[in-house]
Amino acid sequence: MRARAGHTSVVSLDELDLLDYKRRVLALYAQVRAADDPAGAFADWVDGRDALFAGHPQSALPADERPGFGGLSYFPYDPVARVVGEVAAAERRRYDVPSSDGATMSFDRVGTVAFTLHGERCTLELYWLAGYGGGLFLPFADATSGRETYGAGRYLLDTVKGADLGSDAGRLVLDFNFSYNPSCSYDPRWTCPLAPPPNRLSLPVRAGELHVERGA
Repeated sequence: MRARAGHTSVVSLDELDLLDYKRRVLALYAQVRAADDPAGAFADWVDGRDALFAGHPQSALPADERPGFGGLSYFPYDPVARVVGEVAAAERRRYDVPSSDGATMSFDRVGTVAFTLHGERCTLELYWLAGYGGGLFLPFADATSGRETYGAGRYLLDTVKGADLGSDAGRLVLDFNFSYNPSCSYDPRWTCPLAPPPNRLSLPVRAGELHVERGA
């Protein structure tokens, strides 16, 4: 960008920090997709997220919780929780998905993904962010939500933020070990879309990030 004569072009530090955070998340998921060992990739992903939460200016944690941060909590890695899903087209529908601040965010349902997890056939809806540039978004809740995991659900894919597990022979990789909590679960200053009713699974998904009450 070139500044006009007599003016100074300034980009806020927050914007540059956010750009750096996104680059790091993109690189982390690129490593996950390239790895031959999903369990090892999960361990590296956990370490990478902990480093970002502990020391990055755009950490979702409140600033006063970052010193002495001991890491996020997860279920043990479960190889059975890594599945691939068959994607099917669905009638496009605009959703105003409720967000953590009581407002809504606009997403389009663009398809569904069907898979078998722990012997049970499941289907989730796939959403596309309606804003500029878009991005595939896959939130879900399950029988652990509000008990062992965050009550409003977790995210598995959010490609606009870099969370992308890739594809396998045309099918979507859904490794629930990489499920993570929305930023609003750590600090209410963040606004996050929540899992809508079609994406609430009846079975417990004991893989991915746990929920620990802040300050507990």
